[in-house]
Amino acid sequence: MTVVPVTIGEWDELLPCGDSPTRGLSFRRAPAARALAARLAKSGKLEVQELLDGLSVRSRSFVGTVRLGPLQVTVRPKITGFPLAVLLRYAYELRNLSLYEQAELEITGQSFQDLVLFQLAAEATELLSRGLHRAYQPRRELLASPRGRVDFQRLAHTGGGWQPALPCHHHPRLADCLPNQVLAAGLRFGAGLTGNLELQARLRWLAALCGECVTPIRLDRHVFTRLERETSRLTRTYEPAFRLIEILYRGAGAGLSREAGELPVPGFLFDMNRFFQAVLSRFLHENLDGFQVRDEYRLQGMFAYVRGFNPRHRQAPAPRPDFVVFRDGKVAAILDAKYRDLWEKGLPPNMLYQLALYALSQGGGMRSVVLYPTLDSRACEEAVEVREPVYGAGRARVILRPVVMGQLAEIVSSPDWGTAAKRRREYARYLAFGSRIA
Repeated sequence: MTVVPVTIGEWDELLPCGDSPTRGLSFRRAPAARALAARLAKSGKLEVQELLDGLSVRSRSFVGTVRLGPLQVTVRPKITGFPLAVLLRYAYELRNLSLYEQAELEITGQSFQDLVLFQLAAEATELLSRGLHRAYQPRRELLASPRGRVDFQRLAHTGGGWQPALPCHHHPRLADCLPNQVLAAGLRFGAGLTGNLELQARLRWLAALCGECVTPIRLDRHVFTRLERETSRLTRTYEPAFRLIEILYRGAGAGLSREAGELPVPGFLFDMNRFFQAVLSRFLHENLDGFQVRDEYRLQGMFAYVRGFNPRHRQAPAPRPDFVVFRDGKVAAILDAKYRDLWEKGLPPNMLYQLALYALSQGGGMRSVVLYPTLDSRACEEAVEVREPVYGAGRARVILRPVVMGQLAEIVSSPDWGTAAKRRREYARYLAFGSRIA
C-alpha cells in the first residue's frame, strides 16, 4: 500500500479539495485504520474523517506522527528549534546537555519525538560515560570459592560435599538492576519511534552498550510503578532519562494502547497542553515570591446537589482550574492554561464558559485568567466581560493573557543571578496579575 505523508500544524485543518494530498484517499481497504481513526477522534487527539472527495484531517493540541492506512500524518508544534528544546528541558527538569544535532534541529525541523529522542540519547551517553549504576542483588548459587553465607540447609538436602562447590547466599554488586533495565528498554523502544536512520542507529548502539550486562525487559505500566517505588538518591542522575522514556511510552501507540507491546505502534502523539501547563507550573512556583501556587486546585462548594434531589447520592462536581494563587490564605488569582493561540485563532465558546464559571466563583474582583501561548510579540492582553443579560451590568471578567514562548524561553535560559532573576520574578507577576497590583 502506498503511504501518502501529510504535515500540518497544531490546531490546523486539511481538506480534500484542489490539489490536496488527501484527495481521493479512503479507508476502504484498511478497516483497522478506520477503527483507529474513530478512536483517535473520540479521544480528542486527531480527527481524520472520510468524505466524498477524500480524507479530511483536523489537528488539536497533540503533536507527533501517526500512520492510518494509506495516510501518515505528522503534526508539528508551532514552537520549534532551540526555544522548544529549552522549554522541554525546563518543563521536565532535564539537564542542559550538549546536543550536537542542535543545528540540524533548527534547519530541518525534526519532529517532536525526534527532539525527545535526541535528548534521551544525550542523557544515556552521559550516564554511560559516568559508569552505570550498580546495586546489590541477592544470588543463591554454587561457588567453588564461597562468598556470603553458606546455605547449610541446602547443603544437607543435597547430601553433603559430593561436589567441589558450596551453596552460597550472597549479594554481588551488579549493573543488572531495574534502572539499567529500564534505560536499555527505553532506548530500544525509542529507536522504533523515529524515521531518522542516524538517530535510530545511535539509540540502538547505546541500548546495546547498556544491555551488555542487563536482563532485557518490556516496558509497561507495572515497570514504571515499580521504578517509582525503587527510585532513590542513588539513582537521581537517571531521573531525567526516566522522564523522557515515560513521555515516549505514554505517547506511543497514539496514546491508545494500555501496554506498549500489545499492539503494533501506529505512531506517537504528545499533548502539548500538558507540556505548556508543566512549563507554567514550574515557572510560577519558582518565581512568584510571596504567594502560594496550587496546581489543579478543586473549587469546593461552587456546585451542590439540592437536598432531597440526589437519589443516587452523587458527589457534587468541583471545577479544577490549572493554577490557583493564594496570598495569606486568600485567593489572589485563578489561572487556566490553554494550549491554543487565542491571539490568532480566537476564544472558543467552551473555553469562555469554563473561565466565566471560574470568575463567578470568586468574590470581590470576580475575574479569571486564561494563559495561552503565542509566537507573536505584538500580542497583548484582552478582556471579556460577563454581563447580567437584562440590565447589562458587569458581573465578572475573563482575561486573555498571552505568553510569548520565545520570550519565555529566553527568560528561563538566562543565568540565575542579578537582573535575570529580577526579570523572571516580574514576568511571573505579570502572568498571574497582569498590570494590576495584587
